[in-house]
Amino acid sequence: MMGRHVPDWFPDWRGQAALIIASGPSAAQADLAIARSCRAIAVNNSYALHPQADVLYACDARWWRAHVDARGFAGLKVTSDSIAALRYGLRRVRIERINKLCLDDDDFIGGGGNSGFQALNLAVKFGAEKIILIGFDMHLAGGVHWHGCHGGDLKNPQEATLARWRAVLDMVADQTREAGVRVINASPTSALSAYPKMSLEDALSC
Repeated sequence: MMGRHVPDWFPDWRGQAALIIASGPSAAQADLAIARSCRAIAVNNSYALHPQADVLYACDARWWRAHVDARGFAGLKVTSDSIAALRYGLRRVRIERINKLCLDDDDFIGGGGNSGFQALNLAVKFGAEKIILIGFDMHLAGGVHWHGCHGGDLKNPQEATLARWRAVLDMVADQTREAGVRVINASPTSALSAYPKMSLEDALSC
């Protein structure tokens, strides 16, 4: 999976478990303290739930502009936006505007229309063999995000948008299995259907 020609800043997570902490309302109820031994990618505001995360991923330059405190995050800070990368000293990955994972040894990741999808692609490319999804609710029944709506000029998803995100995330389940990666959904109210669902505690121990 992770070969010899990846960018030199990519971490090596081969053989390890990794969390991806997205922004669904259920993320705020996850007991992340029990997962301190796992690698972790926090998506957007979710770095505030897990400051110990290894990676903060936010694709949008507007998000980085609005969240000055995030620029002091101690781990690896990654974006797909070239202007944000240059302006704020972030690492940059390039987006392929497709609804599948990019698995070659380069810095391209699949777009999938959302940051959670992109973070999943990053975790696979870093070499994680088990990936646990947190806060991937993918519906609006419990609210938009665990932190409420984004303010300013940042967009918030509508139900139709979430339906598209669900479809593309479920669609790449076969890709992850073929790549030898186990993806477990520890988002208790998640509308995703293609990944086994269990509690975070069970996902960590299995």
